[in-house]
Amino acid sequence: MAKKIQITEKQVLQFNKMLATLKRISKDYQNTDQLRRGSEKQYGLAYEEAMEMAYENIQGEAATAAKGLKFIVIA
Repeated sequence: MAKKIQITEKQVLQFNKMLATLKRISKDYQNTDQLRRGSEKQYGLAYEEAMEMAYENIQGEAATAAKGLKFIVIA
Protein backbone atom coordinates (compact mmCIF):
# COMPACT_ATOMS: atom_id res chain seq x y z
CA MET A 1 0.00 0.00 0.00
CA ALA A 2 1.27 3.47 -0.86
CA LYS A 3 2.34 5.63 2.03
CA LYS A 4 0.36 8.86 2.35
CA ILE A 5 2.34 12.01 2.95
CA GLN A 6 1.30 15.45 4.04
CA ILE A 7 2.24 18.33 1.78
CA THR A 8 2.05 22.01 2.52
CA GLU A 9 -0.23 24.49 0.81
CA LYS A 10 2.85 25.96 -0.90
CA GLN A 11 3.77 22.51 -2.26
CA VAL A 12 0.21 22.07 -3.57
CA LEU A 13 0.45 25.42 -5.39
CA GLN A 14 3.87 24.50 -6.80
CA PHE A 15 2.62 21.10 -7.97
CA ASN A 16 -0.42 22.64 -9.64
CA LYS A 17 1.75 25.26 -11.37
CA MET A 18 4.09 22.55 -12.62
CA LEU A 19 1.17 20.40 -13.83
CA ALA A 20 -0.40 23.36 -15.66
CA THR A 21 2.93 24.04 -17.36
CA LEU A 22 3.30 20.43 -18.48
CA LYS A 23 -0.24 20.41 -19.85
CA ARG A 24 0.37 23.70 -21.69
CA ILE A 25 3.59 22.34 -23.21
CA SER A 26 1.88 19.12 -24.29
CA LYS A 27 -1.15 20.81 -25.87
CA ASP A 28 -0.24 24.33 -26.95
CA TYR A 29 3.02 23.72 -28.79
CA GLN A 30 2.84 22.48 -32.35
CA ASN A 31 4.38 19.13 -33.16
CA THR A 32 7.28 19.00 -35.60
CA ASP A 33 5.12 18.28 -38.65
CA GLN A 34 2.78 21.18 -37.89
CA LEU A 35 5.73 23.48 -37.33
CA ARG A 36 7.43 22.32 -40.53
CA ARG A 37 4.30 22.99 -42.60
CA GLY A 38 3.26 26.28 -41.04
CA SER A 39 6.29 28.07 -39.62
CA GLU A 40 6.93 30.22 -42.67
CA LYS A 41 3.32 31.35 -43.03
CA GLN A 42 2.50 31.71 -39.31
CA TYR A 43 5.72 33.17 -38.00
CA GLY A 44 7.70 34.23 -41.04
CA LEU A 45 10.48 31.87 -39.97
CA ALA A 46 12.25 28.96 -41.59
CA TYR A 47 11.43 25.63 -39.96
CA GLU A 48 14.84 25.31 -38.30
CA GLU A 49 14.59 28.75 -36.70
CA ALA A 50 11.01 28.12 -35.53
CA MET A 51 12.06 24.76 -34.06
CA GLU A 52 14.96 26.37 -32.21
CA MET A 53 12.71 29.07 -30.79
CA ALA A 54 10.05 26.56 -29.72
CA TYR A 55 12.72 24.48 -27.98
CA GLU A 56 14.01 27.53 -26.14
CA ASN A 57 10.46 28.50 -25.15
CA ILE A 58 9.80 25.02 -23.76
CA GLN A 59 13.04 25.14 -21.78
CA GLY A 60 12.07 28.54 -20.41
CA GLU A 61 8.61 27.39 -19.37
CA ALA A 62 10.06 24.32 -17.66
CA ALA A 63 12.68 26.38 -15.84
CA THR A 64 10.04 28.84 -14.63
CA ALA A 65 7.79 26.03 -13.40
CA ALA A 66 10.66 24.33 -11.55
CA LYS A 67 12.06 27.51 -10.01
CA GLY A 68 12.15 27.29 -6.24
CA LEU A 69 10.99 23.67 -6.10
CA LYS A 70 12.65 21.26 -3.72
CA PHE A 71 12.58 17.49 -3.76
CA ILE A 72 10.15 15.85 -1.36
CA VAL A 73 11.99 13.19 0.59
CA ILE A 74 9.98 10.39 2.18
CA ALA A 75 11.80 8.91 5.12
